[in-house]
Amino acid sequence: MVTAWLILFAPLAAAIAILLVAIHRPRLASTLAIAGLGTSFAATVWWFLQALHQPMLLPSETSVNWISLPNLTIPFGILLDQLSLLMALVVTGVGSAIFIYSTGYMAGDAAYSRFFGVLSLFAFSMLTIVLSTNWIELFMGWELVGFCSYLLIGHWYAKPSAADAGKKAFMVNRVADFGFLLGILALWAASGATPAERTFHFHTLQLRLPLLAHAGTIAAGTLPVIGVLIFCGPMGKSAQFPLHVWLPDAMEGPTPVSALIHAATMVAAGVYLLCRAFWLFEGVPQVLTLIAWVGGLTAFLSAGLALVENDLKRILAYSTLSQLGYMVMALGLGGRVAGMYHLTTHAFFKALLFLAAGSVIHGTHEQDIHKLGGLWRSMRWTSLLFLIGALALAGFPGLSGFFSKEEILVLAHEHSAPLYWIGTLTAGLTAFYIGRAWCVAFLGHPHADSHSGHGAAHESPPVMLIPLALLALLSLSAGYVGIPRFLGEHAEEFHWGVAIISLIVVGLGLGLAWLIYYRRAISAQQLAHALALPHTLLQHRYYIDDAYTWYVETIQQRLIAGLCAWIERALIIGLFVNGIAWLTQTAGRVLRRLQTGVVQTYALVFLLGILALLSRVFAW
Repeated sequence: MVTAWLILFAPLAAAIAILLVAIHRPRLASTLAIAGLGTSFAATVWWFLQALHQPMLLPSETSVNWISLPNLTIPFGILLDQLSLLMALVVTGVGSAIFIYSTGYMAGDAAYSRFFGVLSLFAFSMLTIVLSTNWIELFMGWELVGFCSYLLIGHWYAKPSAADAGKKAFMVNRVADFGFLLGILALWAASGATPAERTFHFHTLQLRLPLLAHAGTIAAGTLPVIGVLIFCGPMGKSAQFPLHVWLPDAMEGPTPVSALIHAATMVAAGVYLLCRAFWLFEGVPQVLTLIAWVGGLTAFLSAGLALVENDLKRILAYSTLSQLGYMVMALGLGGRVAGMYHLTTHAFFKALLFLAAGSVIHGTHEQDIHKLGGLWRSMRWTSLLFLIGALALAGFPGLSGFFSKEEILVLAHEHSAPLYWIGTLTAGLTAFYIGRAWCVAFLGHPHADSHSGHGAAHESPPVMLIPLALLALLSLSAGYVGIPRFLGEHAEEFHWGVAIISLIVVGLGLGLAWLIYYRRAISAQQLAHALALPHTLLQHRYYIDDAYTWYVETIQQRLIAGLCAWIERALIIGLFVNGIAWLTQTAGRVLRRLQTGVVQTYALVFLLGILALLSRVFAW
């Protein structure tokens, strides 16, 4: 099991080494980071090959005691099964490509070494989630991922929008993680009658909770509540509506960070968690229904937002939101393997798209699609590789995205007609918005006010293009390597009716984008004017950000914070602090007047006291 520990701790060792010896040596820092994650990738591939030849090798678990308290022992360990091994391959494989790409993209950055140090810590945090054996270990990795994302999104912290985006991602996820933590604690409390019997261990909980529920030891409404609370975590990390607002703003970070967050780490963590705890949700069908509808609505609404976005990276961010919605919808419909299948293929083509967008930014210093245009002539390799990723995202036949998305649509067709049509319509919107981005940025002409000058655009160096080529190869081939079979299930039987309708919708989306944005047969401006109401709604992001802003400024700042400030000023400071001080000061003044220093006054007071006593005696 030494190689299993190597998967987890090699990136952490790289992060520590960068901090100690390479913080002022950029080349050494990037070398250490790539070597650390490359070692993890090699160890993961070794385990994967061993598992293919010896299927009985999985699951494999090893751990050491981490926290030992009376009636509470929490181990720190590594669980390798089909699910965690596949996810570790995605994290280390795609992550390694992004690390290598970053050496070219971040060249000359003032905080180059810090960037690679945090990037290595980020990889360790994600691997902690993937390989954990219990909820506490997973939650530690979960929070470390949130912390690293804050550092990486705000890498250029002197830029106000980047600093604000980092804080926004951190705060939105803290709201979700509060519910997630309550769910973990409730799960532990429900796992036994006494603290000594309770556990956070995944496998033990999976065996014990159904038995307790069947025996009536757990109240009927407990597991649904726990399921909803646990789902709060994925809603934040995987940016499901209405907690999606942090993800588009996260584009303020360096593009390799965007690729890592969107493809292999942070947003994938929520979907992975749903897969890991799927046994829990299977027992509460009403929670699965909630999950399915949250995912379906996220997929559709996010695709709508991408239709009116002009920033290339934000278009891809909204596409990530939409594809995550597909995955969550699949899990809600009972398709654990379908959701994981799409997570895997999506990691390849979304990393490809983001890194290709980074290549565009590197070569033009521009990311507004209307200020680009004509990149096909000046950046042929980047353009071709972006096109492969775009077609995979759109679900073009034969590419990896087609196979995994069809699995989800077939699943929806069998279980929920409304969600099937929502998913199908979303597929058409996806083809349209990615077709729009391609036609405008790579085939069209830049606006006259553009100062970027597509003629001055230059192709990226090989250190950036080679990782793109590898990801393009995976985007082309991942649908043929039997991912569902590795996870223990056969792929859904090919459904010609679903496939034909899907292809028609995707073809319409791509064709309409071609007619509007390349052939100019239909005026985009006139179309936006004709659809003024939905266009305005989309431009304002459904007013959800505005609603949050109003809530923060009105409810939190003016009402709650204002009430707290009044209580502090009027009661705590005014009444208690200043009141006690005034009382003490007044009592001192009164007592001071009694201490006059005049003997006659003291004699008079003494005489009056004697007379008072005598009067009481005679009265008695």
